[in-house]
Amino acid sequence: MSDSKPLHLTTALRSHGWTTAFKTGEVKAKGIEPEFIDVNPQILAFRRMVREVAYDVCELAPTTYIIAKAYGAPFTAIPVFFERRFHHAGLMIRPDAGIKEPKDLEGKKAGVRAYSVTTGLWTRGILINEYDVDDSKVNWVVDDEEHVEQLKLPANVSHVPEGKSLASMMASGEIQAGFAANAGIGREGKPGEGWEAKDRAETATYRELFDDPDALGAEWYERTGIYPMHSTLVIKDSILKEHPWVARSLFDAMEAAKEIWLKKLHAGELDGKVDKRLLAQTKTVGRDPLPYGLDVNRKSIETMILYAYQQKLIPKMMDVDDLFLNINL
Repeated sequence: MSDSKPLHLTTALRSHGWTTAFKTGEVKAKGIEPEFIDVNPQILAFRRMVREVAYDVCELAPTTYIIAKAYGAPFTAIPVFFERRFHHAGLMIRPDAGIKEPKDLEGKKAGVRAYSVTTGLWTRGILINEYDVDDSKVNWVVDDEEHVEQLKLPANVSHVPEGKSLASMMASGEIQAGFAANAGIGREGKPGEGWEAKDRAETATYRELFDDPDALGAEWYERTGIYPMHSTLVIKDSILKEHPWVARSLFDAMEAAKEIWLKKLHAGELDGKVDKRLLAQTKTVGRDPLPYGLDVNRKSIETMILYAYQQKLIPKMMDVDDLFLNINL
């Protein structure tokens, strides 16, 4: 690392509780002066990064990252994951759809914002590998574009008709299932400025595919050790080539900022909805619900790559070590 002035890096990173200390400057990345660029919603930053390489450092959905890397994207991720959750929950079913168990999704239409949405990847992977669902027999309906323009969608993916949305099609019964919240039927319109503030579609009349998804997710984790990740951190390859120390510096800063949040979380000082959910997850995964580092996450990353290949999101299997820098605590 040079002793000269800090390296200026444009950085598109959301303000999570566990990144707050880094974004406020309480925690500094050694040798780096980040210029924070706030993008609302962050989905727009995902798109700009994979299409334009718009930032030096960017928080990016891991499925989007894997697909982009498969097509030669000039950036590489460090093993930092800003969101973790289980995915037996979140796939909503119309009560009149005749869907009693996962296999009943075959022959039905289900909505997801875009086919490469990470939530969709994880849930479809569970349906395929745990419940023997033939995913090619499910018609996945999307109402947004894919971030990676080179991605060729499978034959069982279709777009909503002009003038309709996943929310409206779910309400009318034109689709029988759909992911909740921003992953599907919980919002109207494509990502854009103010998108997250739009009225959410009503989902109270729908039911979860699984009756006790939290228990199923915990059992799956305890049996497999797989802990689904969302949102990683990528760095331009040109920067890594010239300044290889940047990766470790950012990793250490992310870990330090998270530790500040963790102490507050376990001290009972945080009561946000996401904080409460992650605290509840510690009963299953241990003290740290957001573990960073390659070794502890290798199996989960391998599973994510397998799911992407099974779902025709990438043309061939990829190696974990070609995707993530080998950094550990």
